[in-house]
Amino acid sequence: MYKRGIRQFIVESEVDISEMPDANILKVDKTISFLQKLAAYKRKQFTNPVIGITGSNGKTIIKEWLYQVLEKDYSIVKSPGSYNSQIGVPLSVWPVNSWHTLGIIEAGISHSGEMENLCEVIRPDIGIFTNLLSAHDEGFISREVKAREKAKLFRYATCVICCADDQLILNALQAIPVFSWSHKGKGNVNFEQQENGLLVKTAAERFFIPLLFSDPASIENLCHVVTLMIHLGYKSGEIIARVAELKKLPMRLEMNDAVNGCKVIDDSYSNDFSSLKIALDFLRAQISGEKILILSDLVQTGLPEKDWIDEVSNIISGCDLSEVHAIGPALSANYKLLHRNAKGYPSAETFLEESGWMHWRNRGILIKGARLFRLEQIAERLRRHVHGTIMEIDLVALNRNLNTFKSRLAPSTKLMVMVKAFAYGSGAVEIAGFLEHNGVDYLGVAYADEGVVLRNHGIRLPVLVMNPTPESYGLLVSYNLEPAVYALRQLNDLIQKLRGERLRIHIKLDTGMHRLGFEAQDMDQLLKLLKQNPQLEVSSIYSHLAASDESAHDAFTELQAKKFLDFSGRIESVIGYSTVKHLLNTAGILRFPKFHFEMVRLGIGLYGQGNHTGLEPVVTLKTVISQIKNIDPSETIGYGRHGKMDRPTRIATLAIGYADGYSRAFGRGKGKVLINGKLAPTIGNICMDMTMVDVTDVEASEGDEVIIFGKGLSAETVASWIGTISYELLTATGERVRRIFHTAG
Repeated sequence: MYKRGIRQFIVESEVDISEMPDANILKVDKTISFLQKLAAYKRKQFTNPVIGITGSNGKTIIKEWLYQVLEKDYSIVKSPGSYNSQIGVPLSVWPVNSWHTLGIIEAGISHSGEMENLCEVIRPDIGIFTNLLSAHDEGFISREVKAREKAKLFRYATCVICCADDQLILNALQAIPVFSWSHKGKGNVNFEQQENGLLVKTAAERFFIPLLFSDPASIENLCHVVTLMIHLGYKSGEIIARVAELKKLPMRLEMNDAVNGCKVIDDSYSNDFSSLKIALDFLRAQISGEKILILSDLVQTGLPEKDWIDEVSNIISGCDLSEVHAIGPALSANYKLLHRNAKGYPSAETFLEESGWMHWRNRGILIKGARLFRLEQIAERLRRHVHGTIMEIDLVALNRNLNTFKSRLAPSTKLMVMVKAFAYGSGAVEIAGFLEHNGVDYLGVAYADEGVVLRNHGIRLPVLVMNPTPESYGLLVSYNLEPAVYALRQLNDLIQKLRGERLRIHIKLDTGMHRLGFEAQDMDQLLKLLKQNPQLEVSSIYSHLAASDESAHDAFTELQAKKFLDFSGRIESVIGYSTVKHLLNTAGILRFPKFHFEMVRLGIGLYGQGNHTGLEPVVTLKTVISQIKNIDPSETIGYGRHGKMDRPTRIATLAIGYADGYSRAFGRGKGKVLINGKLAPTIGNICMDMTMVDVTDVEASEGDEVIIFGKGLSAETVASWIGTISYELLTATGERVRRIFHTAG
């Protein structure tokens, strides 16, 4: 903006300044005060309500979520990104125009005396005071003073949304009407966190919101959003529906494959007490084995050095870290206070030279630091460098899908999640760790070696092995894995191999799928063997529906369920105890709640596949354009010269081929990719490592991102082009393709 100059800025703004009382302000050039006065003048011309948001954390997320839940009813102007500074706030207010019916503006301050100016610029009618944490403590004499300074934003507000559990905030707002929320029953709106969601209680009603997030920060942000909606008069049904539609925000925490089988979580964006706790929670959720923390000094804590180092030490003390590497002048001088196995380095460069990071193997590494210390160069060195094709797994969407299914289940119904076939291509160990952290009851794999991998990475959940081979029976006992038993021959073989050793097993019944399982003619012999071998504990009895997603076959599904109950009842009567019974897969969970029984099995639906409403795609496969060429119609493209054109053509070569799982069947125009919002068809044959596409009608440049399937181009659509299903696309993606896991930061 400054490059354009102040006068041009005023011309472009189309505001009438002739009646401004201080018109000679035009003589002042490029000053913050000028921008604030100009924006304050324009704000006074805006007669519709404005919501002002301040606090330590959560401002931007709350603003974006409010926009999503309110945009159907208002024409909203809001702060772009995190524009909440002395310059950012005027720039945020400037786009306000007569057609807007609501403004949502955030404000941040780092020193006393700043909020008065921002109050005049924003003049919020309704306020939100998010929380009061350690950020920018150094700019204030005390937390009490900081709370009072932030509260000055609400001088003109008729009401402020805040948490009644924070007495400092309530004290700062004592002269301002509040509409509060609480986890302790002290607010106008009270929230009770339950296993699968939030119970909301007001004076008028109670209602339940399925829990979209598991981390405390996101739950706190959601409480502010819901409380504001209640204050605005929204009814419970509309609140539930709109909260369910909330979309993810850009992610900060990111997990990548690293050298020597390690995983690196890069959070070298900021460093304060709250974000450190969040990052360590993510590390615990994703990494079951040895964990390493690389941490920089904290800046702008407002605390004496010894005090903030002690607080950091307290935060990391319960995190089961094997090593801590401290970077920066303060931590490197006091690294022994952090961990029994800690080392200190004055800079990131020193760490790279002296730490011996290149010898780390199979560890989870969290890099957490302020931008000042340039820890991103450590992340770059640690990451495993592969070609430009990556598979992104959105853990926020995954969690939402998980909670969508959880919300359909009774509290007593257990949930098994299938992580076979490399978790449908997404990464079995990472997904299993995420699921264990988020409270699922069982994991399911196809073969014993998949279960062994999970155990070797510290996964402790019960694991059902659906197709154990005779060679793997010893592994079942050694690694505490639980086999499916589906045939008399297999059961006899298992009894002989185990020689009386105890084992939990799962009985598979064939009720109509006709793939694996005991049938009616096997029942007498099965019951005899189970009675003779009590060392085999029947953990569950299950079957598989043949057509749970097709209403035309619902009568057949009902017949399968009847057979299942009859067979399982006979088994339980002989063994003398009740078992867990499970019949339903993803589609069955959604369509047949009466058959949930004691457990259900969630598979592809967790990843947002299967054309089920209310689910989000989790996996996006993307690559880059390596080169662009202009080709004459007389030329051909690719092996066999099958790429032929009838016009001058602009082609892009992509860094993906059939060795990455992009099938040769997509060649010769059958497949399309998404580039800058437009589809580009393949041309010629798909190569082992490369694919050529026609970008004649697409704006494209070398290095541009290319979506193969995922966000914006569903896997179901892509699969239909070659007559297959999304399962095949997901599981076909090669392991040389780097998986990146995103979560909210």
